[in-house]
Amino acid sequence: MGSFFGWEPLQSKASKQILSVKIMSAQTEKNVYCFVSGKNWKLSLAEIASYLDARGIKFEVSEFSRSFFTIKTETALDASVIDDLGGTLKITQVAAFVPTKRITDAFLEEDKQVKKQLKFDLPLDALADKMPRAASGKAVFGVSVYWADPFFKPAARAAQRFLGSALKDELKEQDKKARFMGFPRDRQNPQLTPVEVLKQGLLENHAEILMCIGKTETAVGTTMAVHNPFEFQKRDLDKPAQRKIFGISPRVSRIMVNLTRCTPEKVFLDPFCGVGNILQEALLANARVIGVDINRWCVEAAKRNLSWLTREYSLADADYAVVQGDARDLRRKIREVDCVATEPDLGPALREVPTEPYAEKIVSSLKPLFEDFLVSAHGVMWAGSYLAVVTPYIKTRSGKAVTMNIGKMAQSVGFKAVAPFREVAFVGDAADFPLRDLTSFVDVDERHKIGREISIFQKPQ
Repeated sequence: MGSFFGWEPLQSKASKQILSVKIMSAQTEKNVYCFVSGKNWKLSLAEIASYLDARGIKFEVSEFSRSFFTIKTETALDASVIDDLGGTLKITQVAAFVPTKRITDAFLEEDKQVKKQLKFDLPLDALADKMPRAASGKAVFGVSVYWADPFFKPAARAAQRFLGSALKDELKEQDKKARFMGFPRDRQNPQLTPVEVLKQGLLENHAEILMCIGKTETAVGTTMAVHNPFEFQKRDLDKPAQRKIFGISPRVSRIMVNLTRCTPEKVFLDPFCGVGNILQEALLANARVIGVDINRWCVEAAKRNLSWLTREYSLADADYAVVQGDARDLRRKIREVDCVATEPDLGPALREVPTEPYAEKIVSSLKPLFEDFLVSAHGVMWAGSYLAVVTPYIKTRSGKAVTMNIGKMAQSVGFKAVAPFREVAFVGDAADFPLRDLTSFVDVDERHKIGREISIFQKPQ
């Protein structure tokens, strides 16, 4: 970690501690961020890596876990980045780092001396400076704590209360009246939800502080952006044409768009577009969008939904077309495209968890469709372009999932599998990344019998 941020561990004396924290704060140059991930952390990190790489933003990952990632970028990120991501809940701008051992000593070992010294380690003045003085009454602020290792969970609530109390004292020193926002008694983890952050106005007031407890270093900073679930819900439930059983969520749709390295003005194709869920997210990414579906009703429904989207989001220059056609013969309708993301037929809706033989029969019956689609997609994609495709992940009574080995099919057509983490710079303690060669990601809800396995391919240059 030291080589990544360029600083040495803090000294024990308070004066040296204060100086060290100031040095750390300066060296982050506002370009170090903690990304709090959604429920599928591997997919969330793959999306971030693909998104940054597609925009030529150089970055390093110094911490990864199920709950957050610490990422240093060459250039500063705008808060609006979170609107482009489907798998990130919060983005925090790191103000300073403190050794995680101090957190564990203070709140797991309950070392009073370390806890007393910790106030000098934390960038309380910098955090309080950002918060405006309330026009009347008391300003509200909150603290959320995340951790990389479950070992730290018992320390989290105490750390959250300590940081909140210390920050309240600092705000008082600055003559800012403030109220520390608490949690309901049944809250398992000391973490504010994006909805709470939005409804309490914490974002615009720079008033949510995050402590991200890493394996060796703990990041502290101000939340600069949160996922807006109301917008995703709007695109899911308010669009005029619905297809509930076969629908893919806006969240997963946006992730898939980003996995294809889709950027503004690129030509984006969904050959099994349905009612246009993935197309909507590509259009919001300012791509030039093409949808194809063999079902005429779906074509008309997708057109209605995209028309609704352009009105709701004032997309005056939206460029899209939806046509009836066969994904196995795209050349009849489509010229070259830059990126493809799609969810083909995943099999029948299942009332019960199937047996292994029945699940294998479903997958076997779908293989010819996928094989023909891959050949067809390869024929309309530019060299160097990316494809993200969903295949079925079927739970069975034996507990073993039945999947489709699409990698071999894609390779035989001429695609190469893409491992989003292979070229990522993992540094410090994150350098030993065990999933560097991962080329597919499973996304499955506990209540669903059929989940999604998302694979990424590239047509070689």
